[in-house]
Amino acid sequence: MTAAVLSTNQENHVTTGATVWLTGLPSAGKTTIAYELADRLREKGHLVEVLDGDEIREFISAGLGFSREDRHTNVQRIGFLAELLARNGVLALVPVIAPYADSREAVRKRHQESGAAYVEVHVATPVDVCSVRDVKGLYAKQAAGELTGLTGVDDPYEEPESPDLRIESQHQTVQESAAAVHALLTERGLA
Repeated sequence: MTAAVLSTNQENHVTTGATVWLTGLPSAGKTTIAYELADRLREKGHLVEVLDGDEIREFISAGLGFSREDRHTNVQRIGFLAELLARNGVLALVPVIAPYADSREAVRKRHQESGAAYVEVHVATPVDVCSVRDVKGLYAKQAAGELTGLTGVDDPYEEPESPDLRIESQHQTVQESAAAVHALLTERGLA
């Protein structure tokens, strides 16, 4: 009976892996969209991991600061982990700011070299909307002079020139945003 249960469970898993990198400003909605998308994908039998940028900083990139070099190192570590998961049949959802185009391009190149699918989603929420959402209070701290180096305010954010998908989360629900990403993955045979 155990073998039958294992066989049934294996049949329910879809093993097409890919990295879905959601980039955008702090409080753009990246993580919220990623978790909504993860639920949809799991319902369809996909193996899914959300590589949350805050958790990665705590457990894998502890000790890194927010200099350009440290941000690049952080993105490369996350990119390596995502590519490893993607190569092994997992849909890795990566809601990480990744403010520099060259860092994101290096991650894309790593995926291309290994043959792992990579999809870049720009959650293009304007800074004024993000500052109102201010999920972690970063914009308020920056305005009060308690924080410097806030991406998109006093530190650069290089918007993707040609992402696979651009979402303006201020004009749609989280469910609609997740559905747009899901539709793109389906179109590409990844979901």
